[in-house]
Amino acid sequence: MEALDLARWQFGVTTVYHFLFVPLTIGLGVFVAGLQTAWHRTGKEHYLRLTKFFGKLFLINFAMGVVTGIVQEFQFGMNWSEYSVFVGDVFGAPLALEALLAFFMESTFLGLWIFGWDKLPKRVHLATIWAAVIGSNLSAYFILAANAWMKHPVGYEVVDGRARMTDLWAVLTNSTALAQVPHVIAASFIVAGGFVLAVSGHRLLRGDTTFRSPLRGALVMTAIAGAVVAGSGDMSAKLMYEQQPMKLAAAEGLTHDTKGAPFHVLPGIEIPKLLSFLSTNDFEATVQGSEDIQRRLEEKFGPGDYRPNQEVVFWSYRVMLGFGLSTVGLSVLGLWLTRRRRQVPPWYAKALVLALPLPLLAVIGGWLLSEIGRQPWTVAGELLTAASVSPGVSLAEVATSLTLFTLLYGVLALAEVVLLVRSVRKGPELPSAPAAEPVREPSLMY
Repeated sequence: MEALDLARWQFGVTTVYHFLFVPLTIGLGVFVAGLQTAWHRTGKEHYLRLTKFFGKLFLINFAMGVVTGIVQEFQFGMNWSEYSVFVGDVFGAPLALEALLAFFMESTFLGLWIFGWDKLPKRVHLATIWAAVIGSNLSAYFILAANAWMKHPVGYEVVDGRARMTDLWAVLTNSTALAQVPHVIAASFIVAGGFVLAVSGHRLLRGDTTFRSPLRGALVMTAIAGAVVAGSGDMSAKLMYEQQPMKLAAAEGLTHDTKGAPFHVLPGIEIPKLLSFLSTNDFEATVQGSEDIQRRLEEKFGPGDYRPNQEVVFWSYRVMLGFGLSTVGLSVLGLWLTRRRRQVPPWYAKALVLALPLPLLAVIGGWLLSEIGRQPWTVAGELLTAASVSPGVSLAEVATSLTLFTLLYGVLALAEVVLLVRSVRKGPELPSAPAAEPVREPSLMY
């Protein structure tokens, strides 16, 4: 085993762990802002209680996301210095915008929201949570734009072995980014919707009828987000056909160029010509296969294995698709079951609790498909992963840091679960009781 192998494992472990908090933060922040807006418009106290309840869960998750995200930056300099040197001039602008504009905006207004209860005017306080939510979505946009550049580099030139940005606007409006951003943001709403549904189902099973309204809101949010994920996923598939044919071939287990290529639901179960249609809107189009692409890439870039881990890519795609569709389908079923203010069936509430892991597994599958499918490149067609690792880092050093990070993240995971479970079991704060009338002592005059 080489340092490169452990460095990839470390990046995968820390990134997957961090990515558990990112989509939940994005979606849950919008949900909390929506609850506070409902309280501001109606004045109903149960919306205020729900805002503070889900706001606490949001803040626990946000803090964990910040802590685990810091590690990502250190890894680039520690284990991937050659990669950092190559992409630094391109990534400098979008990541600076993310840190100095989006994250600064998000953290500042979130602080005002946390400490502004009963101190800021209601409208101003409501504006702070919406400003924080906008900041978190902008942050996601800039990071995803940088990530999209790794898959489809544009607006640059290579000078002295380094990528130099020539067009910032081209980087920020990369076609891959324009498809990837709505896909990831909508998937974040599905993750947050699944979380709210599980929490609401648990509270309803305990007889807390306050959670009927957040359950209904989460059902609507998840169903709408599912439609956006499907539409943006279709865009991504067509771009993958043009820009990342090897990833598409690996995701479908297609080994040779095939006219009218079938879509494989599972090994041995296929739908004729569907892959060609999904990729090009043409049932008879030819889709490239991994072995034929490998031969062409060897002719272009020289000897080497340009195929990703095809088993991981194939199954991660199906995990993403299967578990994501299951979550959306469960939400659509819930909209039908709760129509016309009908009661939530206990069996459905239990199903919501049990389905909590599904959207999380779906986004992890999507991340694995996205990143492993790009291998063996860190920057498609420009920089191989094997050439991206830090030359001065030894196997022992990477093994030590990987062990420490894994242990640390295990402790953080335990703390996260304990805090969330305690908060959910405790439930929202009880409504404040009205002040009791003072007891009048009998007067001696009567």
